[in-house]
Amino acid sequence: MVTHILIATDGSNLADKAVDQGLDLAAKTGARVTAITVTETWSVLDMTERSRAGVENPIDEYRQIAAHHASDILARVVEKAKAMNLLCDIVHRPDSYPAEAIVQEADWRNCDLIVMASHGRRGIDRLLVGSQTLRVLALTTRPVLVYR
Repeated sequence: MVTHILIATDGSNLADKAVDQGLDLAAKTGARVTAITVTETWSVLDMTERSRAGVENPIDEYRQIAAHHASDILARVVEKAKAMNLLCDIVHRPDSYPAEAIVQEADWRNCDLIVMASHGRRGIDRLLVGSQTLRVLALTTRPVLVYR
């Protein structure tokens, strides 16, 4: 029986569909829901570029933008959950590797199931970065529902 679902989202269209599926499953099973989004650590190359462009504190700027973006993503999940009469805890894990943060959160909260999209990035980015979903599958012993 599923009692607590962790829904991972990066705000992409496919991730939004996975959120919908996760919330629907929670509504049908009566499971608790936690939504997580992860912000990766800033890139030295990006911060150097921003500094050269005249940004006084590019790391602080990056963190503020990332926090705002994460807040928007999680607010959309909470709004969908409320529309389905579900309570939804939210978690933003900044400066983290996505797969590792998702698995750690699922372990810490003792979630029965992780729900996530099959991919968030497209094209060459996906090839270069690798699939976070595949990494979650490799790192966890918990069931993972992958939305394709």
